[in-house]
Amino acid sequence: MNNEHIPAEEYRKLGDQFNPQSYDPAKWVKIARNAGMKYMVLTARHHDGFALWDSAYSVGNFTSEATAAHRDLVAEYVAACRKAKMRVGLYYSLMDWRIPGYYKPHEIPDSAEQLKNQCYNQVTELTHKYGPIDVLWYDGGWLNMQGTDADAAWLWDPINLNRIVRKANPNTVVNPRSGWEGDFNCEEGGSPVTGPIRTRAWEKCLNLNKTTWGFNRRQNLMSFDEIVGMLVNTASRDGNMLLNVGPDEDGVIPLSHAARLKEVGDWLQKYGESIYSTRGGPLEPVDGEYGTTYRDKSIYLHAFNASDGQTIGLPPIGARIRKATVLTGGKAEVHQTQFATTVRLTVLTKAGPDTIIRFDCDRPISNPKSAGRGART
Repeated sequence: MNNEHIPAEEYRKLGDQFNPQSYDPAKWVKIARNAGMKYMVLTARHHDGFALWDSAYSVGNFTSEATAAHRDLVAEYVAACRKAKMRVGLYYSLMDWRIPGYYKPHEIPDSAEQLKNQCYNQVTELTHKYGPIDVLWYDGGWLNMQGTDADAAWLWDPINLNRIVRKANPNTVVNPRSGWEGDFNCEEGGSPVTGPIRTRAWEKCLNLNKTTWGFNRRQNLMSFDEIVGMLVNTASRDGNMLLNVGPDEDGVIPLSHAARLKEVGDWLQKYGESIYSTRGGPLEPVDGEYGTTYRDKSIYLHAFNASDGQTIGLPPIGARIRKATVLTGGKAEVHQTQFATTVRLTVLTKAGPDTIIRFDCDRPISNPKSAGRGART
């Protein structure tokens, strides 16, 4: 709509073509479960202003209920998630290309105020109407397709906006993309995750089909190795990963997407203990070489592209390793001194991009960077 300069009245006609007869969110939840996911985030309303629920505050009544579908798609999604005990997330874009004040907030302040009122009222609907929402994922905070979210905080007033969310459910976590205030940081896009362990809760958000975020018949899916590598690099830096899929216009997640996600889910069935309910650390990751996660008395060393006979040099761990087990197949010989830890790998079984060695230690592991925070989902 924005790129092609489609007038709002023309764009609205597309609502009369949107009637996803095969939309069954229970199937979406099953695909997510099979992929090993623990929470989902539905795009309830994107930048074009079309609301996937029966919103009483949509400017021009541009909703799935008022157009061809005549359905509250958000309500169906929330019900399916709750039935399967899946954590419920909703994405909401603050901007709306249909409202002129978005492009000229200072020149036409009344229109900008209409934009803000729609945002506040719709966030109220999403967080008060459907029971407790676990994640509210804002997007589109910048104005006139320029600048940053923080540049537009003067309009959105994120502290007051998030008070609406907290009133409905104090435990809802929100990202900071309504301006600057939020519970976790976002790193969006497919760029590699590098550097040290993050000191604040964060999430890597990227797209399974690298072509576009929404549905596209041109497929350029992340490979299994790419997804696992991204997941491990995120987890070892103490983050969660949100992997996007784009259902087609009829509400169907492409079979190729579901199949690739199932491959990741099968891997997590075997090795999920090194990801779920762990924290990043205690060792700082080394880009392209290794990262670690830990829980209680166990440390998981994730070695990338490990080879038979390889010796990996690590800093001192701060606990005595009682036992080393190569979860992905093989043997690990460990030697510790007060200055270093060395791990020699032998008889390795090829198990994909990540060789995982579990160290069972004599004491619980801690990492000052993540002190006081709960275990990652």
